[in-house]
Amino acid sequence: MEGGNGPNLQLQQLLVGTAAVSVQPHTEPFSYKENLIGALLAIFGHLVSSIALNLQKYSHVRLAGSKDPRAFLRSRAWWGGVLLLLLGELGVFSSFAFAPLSLLVPLSAVSVIASAIIGIIFVKEKWKPKEFLRRYLLSFLGCGLAVVGTYLLVTFGPNSHEQMTAENITRHLVSWPFLLYMLVEIIVFCLLLYFYKEKNANYLVVILLLVALLGSVTVVSAKAVAGMVLVSLQGQLQLDSPIFYIMLVCMVATAISQATFLAQASQLYDSAQIASLGHILCTAAAISAGATFYLDFMGEDVLHICMFALGCLIAFLGVFLITRNRKKPVPFEPYISMDAMPGMQNMHDKGTAVQPDLKASFSYGALENNDMPELYSPATLPVVQEQHGPRGAPAPPYRVLEHSKRE
Repeated sequence: MEGGNGPNLQLQQLLVGTAAVSVQPHTEPFSYKENLIGALLAIFGHLVSSIALNLQKYSHVRLAGSKDPRAFLRSRAWWGGVLLLLLGELGVFSSFAFAPLSLLVPLSAVSVIASAIIGIIFVKEKWKPKEFLRRYLLSFLGCGLAVVGTYLLVTFGPNSHEQMTAENITRHLVSWPFLLYMLVEIIVFCLLLYFYKEKNANYLVVILLLVALLGSVTVVSAKAVAGMVLVSLQGQLQLDSPIFYIMLVCMVATAISQATFLAQASQLYDSAQIASLGHILCTAAAISAGATFYLDFMGEDVLHICMFALGCLIAFLGVFLITRNRKKPVPFEPYISMDAMPGMQNMHDKGTAVQPDLKASFSYGALENNDMPELYSPATLPVVQEQHGPRGAPAPPYRVLEHSKRE
C-alpha cells in the first residue's frame, strides 16, 4: 500500500503544481487587463475634463464684453463644456473600480498636458519659428517628460486587485495601519487648519496641504464607492450595506471642502503655482493613502516600486515645467488702494480717524515723489478765524493761500 500510495501522491503533487502554474498566466493577464482598462478610463476622463474646462473658458472670453453677467448660460459652448466635464468626471470615477488607486491618481498629469497643448493651439498671435520655440521650449520639454513618466507609471504600476465588497472595505477600514495613518493625518490637518484660521498663515503650501489631505480621503472613498457599484452590477448587491453610504458621505463632504480651499487659494495665488504644487502634494498624499488602505504595493518587488517612483518624479518635473511656462496675469491695481493706507486697521478702533501717512505709496490728491517729497506734497487749506468788519461787509470765513513749488 505504501508503495502504491507513493507514486499516486507524487502524481497528485505534480498535477497540483501543474494546475497552479497554469492558473498564474490566466490571472496575471486579467489583472493587467483591468489595469489597462482603468488607466485608459482615467486618461480619457482627464483629457475630456481638460477640453471641457478650456471650452468653458473660451465661451467666457468670447462673452467678456457682454453687459449681461449671465450671458454664458445662453452659450452652446459653455453647456457643451458642462456635458463634457460630467463625462470626464464619470470616466475618472469609473476607473477607480478597475485599477489600483496608486496607479490612477498620478495620471491626472494628462489634464495638465492637454491644457498646455490646447493653450498652444489656440494662441492667436503669430510667432516666428525661433520665438515660438524659445517661448514654448519648457512646455514641450514638460509634455515630453510627463508622457515618459505616465508610461512608466502604467508599466510599473501596482498590480493588486481585490473585490470591493463591503466586508473587505470594512476590514481595511479597521486595520491598524490605516487607523494609525488616519490619526496622523487628522492631527496634521488640525494643526494646519489652526495656523490657517487663527494665525492667518495664508501660505500656498499650507492651503494645498489641506487640500491634499482632504483629497486623499476623497479618492479612497471614491474607489470604495465605485468598486461596490461594480460588484453590485456583477450580481453581488453591496448597496444595502451601511459602509457604502458612509463612504459616499465621506466622498461628497471632503470633495466640497477640497473645492472650498481651492477657491480660497485661487483668490490669493497664481493658477500655475496652484496646478504644479497641488498636483505634486495631492498625488503624494493619495498614493500614500492608497498604499495604506488598499495595500496597493503588497507583494511588489523593489524594482517595480523604484521604477514607479521614478515615473512619478519624472511626471512631477514635467508638470512643473509646463505650469512654470504659463503667462502670469498682471492684476489691476487702482490709484488709491484702501488696503495700502497705514492706519486702515484702526478705522473702527474707538472712533479713531483714518489719516494716511504722507510717506506711504499712496496719498490724497497728489502723486508722491520719493526723491523730492517736499515739492509734491498735497496742498493745505488753512482756516482763518472770522473777523468782523464794518456792518454789511463781513469778512470771508477763510482764504486760500497760494503755494509755490518751493513752499
